Order: sequence, then C-alpha cells, then structure tokens
Amino acid sequence: MSSDSPQSAESLRTLQPPVRWHHPLTQQNYRLYLGMTFTGSMGVWMQRLAQDWLVLQLTGSPAAVGIAVALQFLPMLVVGPLSGLLVDIFPKRSLMMVCQSVIVILAIGLAAWDASGGITVWVVYGSCIALGITSAIDGPARQVLVNEVVGDAGLRPAIGLNNAMGQLGAMAGPALGGVVIAHAGSAAAFASNAFLGLLVLGMIVGIRPGLLHANSPAAKGRGQLLAGFRYIRDRPSLLLIIALAGLLGAFGMNGPVVLAAFAERVWHNGVAGFGMFNTVSAVGALAGALLAARLGNLGRKGIVAAAGLFGLSQLIAALMPTLVLFTVMLVVVGMMALLFLTTAATAVQLEAGPEIRGRVMALYLPLLLGGHAVGGLLAGWLTEQFGVRTGLTVTGALAMLAAAAIGFLLWRNSRHAAG
Repeated sequence: MSSDSPQSAESLRTLQPPVRWHHPLTQQNYRLYLGMTFTGSMGVWMQRLAQDWLVLQLTGSPAAVGIAVALQFLPMLVVGPLSGLLVDIFPKRSLMMVCQSVIVILAIGLAAWDASGGITVWVVYGSCIALGITSAIDGPARQVLVNEVVGDAGLRPAIGLNNAMGQLGAMAGPALGGVVIAHAGSAAAFASNAFLGLLVLGMIVGIRPGLLHANSPAAKGRGQLLAGFRYIRDRPSLLLIIALAGLLGAFGMNGPVVLAAFAERVWHNGVAGFGMFNTVSAVGALAGALLAARLGNLGRKGIVAAAGLFGLSQLIAALMPTLVLFTVMLVVVGMMALLFLTTAATAVQLEAGPEIRGRVMALYLPLLLGGHAVGGLLAGWLTEQFGVRTGLTVTGALAMLAAAAIGFLLWRNSRHAAG
C-alpha cells in the first residue's frame, strides 16, 4: 500500500504492537535523544526570551518585541518546505549537529556583544533571523529522527514522550532564562544557552549510529518538494489539525510579549516577575506533559477541546484582579498549552508515513511557529493600542473561536465521510 493512501496511518497503527508509554526509555539511544530534545528546546527558548527581553530594554516598546518574535519565526514559513526535503534526503543526525553548532555560535556571539555594552537592536534582530532559519531545519530533523531511534515497535509512545519533552523544554527555557536574566543579565542567559548547546552536541555524538533503525528510502528529486503539500491536502482532517495549531500559535502562544508587558505595566515587578511568570507556566507545562503522556491518543475531539480550554484559560488569566490569582491561572495556561501541543503534534506525526514525515512536519512546525510570528505582532500591537489586559483577553477569545470553528469543520468532514 502506498504511504500516500488515506489508510496508511491506520495501517501504521495496526502494525505497531501495544507497548507501555515508558517502553522506549529502555533504549540508551532514546534516553540520549530525549535528553537532547529537552535540553536543546530549553536552550533555544531561553535564547528567544533573552533576545525578546533585550529588545524591550533597548527600545522600551512591546511592539518592538513583537517584531523580534516575528523575525524569529517568519523564516520558518519560507525555509520550512525546503527543510522537510532536506530532512527526508540527508541523515538527520548530521543535520542536527550542523544546526546545533550554529546555535552555539550565535549564543556565544550575542553573549560577548551584549557583555561589551555595544549591542544594538539591529544585531538582535539579525540573530533572530539566523535562529529562525536554523530552527526551521533542526526542528523537523529532530522530530523525524525518533523513528530511526526506536523503530516501529515503540513509535507511538516515543513520539508522545518526545513532543512532551520538547514542549516542556519550551516552557522551562523561558523560566530558567528569566531567573538568569534577573540575577546576572541577558548576556549570562546567552552564555547559558551556549553551554546547553554544547551539552546537546555531546548527546547527539553519543547516539550510536549502529543502533539506529533503517529508515524508508530517502526522497529524491525536486518533484518531491510538493509531496508534503499534496499529502496534507488529500487528508482534510490532518489539514484542519495543522490549521488549528497555526491559529493557536497566532492567537495564543504569545508568552514573551504578554508576560513581559504584564510584569512591566500591570504588576510592576520587572524582570523578577517576568521570570516568576515563566516559571509557574513551566510548572503547569510539566503537569500538561505528564497528563498528555498518560492519556495517549485523545482523538480529534480531545485535541479541539484542549485548544478551547487553552484559549479560555488565557481569557480568565487576563481578567484576574490580583497577582496571586493571575499567577495561579498561568499554571493552568501552561498545562492546557502542553496538552494541546503534545497531542496535536503526536497525531500529525503518526498520520504521516515515515518516508514523508519530514516534509509533513516541515509544514506543521512552520505553521505553528509562524503563527507565533503573527501572534507576536498582533499581541504587541494590541498591547500598545488597548492595554495589556485587553490584548490577552482578545487573543484568548480568538483562540477559543478558532477551536470552535475547526471543531465544527472536523465534525462536518466526519459527517461527509460517513455519508
């Protein structure tokens, strides 16, 4: 059966024997891979937060932070489709080593320049673009490598754990970055990411190629570049889940802009509050990651419900009258964000056959993270024009509306398929 057949995902699930969610952890390569995923994600997101905070300090403008967020993620929309083809052609481990080396060099350069006192906002913007291009290649390579690390038998739990750890790192990174910036400044945060990047490089080297499982034949030729588009186009339910991730990226995943603005303009607790907000969000993220790993496959209804609850929790957080209640709601926001992101990414990866998974993820990740770019600009503009609480209220409401619209379209699509 062709991998492009609508039945391919079901066939893949049928071929996989049922295993416990922690089964892949028995493999040394996978333990290294999981540590690499968490550490690398934490470092990159710490770098992003440090860049955003530095821009705020240099300009005093939330809108300028929105531009920084956009520059970090917009390159993924351009490079993403090509990076998927690269991932399906070249060895993932080698691509990741190159990308991680670039990330380390960027972090060392920013740390030195920032410490010298001569850094400008344009230097930070340039770093944002370079990090965005590198992440566009590294992300799909890391997501797809899991198939070679564990093989088909443990694929479902391995993908779920990987996505949970990656998203947890994305929450823990800003939390750690906030603490480092509060105590030692943004240059120290960049230096910390350089150290974490070196650890990741060591883990990648430690993955033993001889224990990797043979992957499907690599894609050949330029004509395969559009295969990912065609694959998603022919599967409306998959397309809608990817669209929902992009919409939530735009309307809900705006932590750097929103939390920085709340710390500066609402609660007046500065970088210490910024770090605290990211920390409690990471606590919620840990709960969401564990919940997603234990629940397994939520199905399309569960994914849409998690998206709606994420938007609702943001809206409620925006209305909290005290710092304590706002902080508590950030835990809920972090939990709902991880529950949605982990279950959605797992569903998308399992739907795609191994030989095309790189190109599918190279469309999914840019839409999700490209949504961050649009969302950063939107949140920055709303905050500047209408105030911090209004900005978070509007984006939370838009996230709920997106979940409702995608849920309706999924329901209508299932009715048509049944008819």
